Amino acid sequence: MNIANRITLLRIVLTFVFMFFLFAHGLWAKIVSLSIFIFAALSDFFDGKIAKKKNIVTDFGRLMDPIADKILVLAAFAAFVQMQLIEAWMFVIIVSREILITSLRLFALNKGKVLSAARAGKHKTLSQMVVIFIILGFIVLKEVMLTFFTWNPAWEKFFRQTIFMLMLLTVGLTLYSGLSYLWENRKVITRL
Repeated sequence: MNIANRITLLRIVLTFVFMFFLFAHGLWAKIVSLSIFIFAALSDFFDGKIAKKKNIVTDFGRLMDPIADKILVLAAFAAFVQMQLIEAWMFVIIVSREILITSLRLFALNKGKVLSAARAGKHKTLSQMVVIFIILGFIVLKEVMLTFFTWNPAWEKFFRQTIFMLMLLTVGLTLYSGLSYLWENRKVITRL
C-alpha cells in the first residue's frame, strides 16, 4: 500500500479520534478535536497531491479518497446534530445527497463509466468544511469562555443563528450540486 493510500486510511482513523475528543469534556479536548479535524481535512489535499506527483494513483485511492472525505464530514455533522447545534433535517439532506451521488458514481464505475466530480460539488465540499470549522471554532470559544470567564446567553443565540444561516446556505449548495450533477450526467445515467 502506497503512502497516499495510507494517508487516506489515516483520515478515516482520525475521524474516530476527532469524534472521541469532540465529545470529551474540557477545553483541551475541544482544542485537540479541532486540531485533528484540521489535520484530517488537510490530509485530503496531501494524499491527492502525493499520488499525482509520484504517479501512484490507484483504483483503491480513487475509490477510498472521496469515501474517507465523506466519512469525516458526515461524522462531524452527525456530531453537531447530537450536540443540538444543527437541525436533523439538514443532516438528512446532506447525507442523502452524498449517498445518492456516491452510489451513482460507483454504479457507473462498475459499468466502466467514470463520472467525474463537478465544480458545484467542489463548492459544496468547501462550504461544508467552512461551516464545520466555524462550528468547531464556536465550540472551542464557548469552552474557553466557560473555563476562564463567563458565557453570555446572547452570544449563544447569536452563534446558533449564525450556524443556522450558514447551514441553510450549505444545504442549499448541497442540493444544488446534487441536482446539477444529475442533470449534467443525465445522458450517461439513462444509459446505465
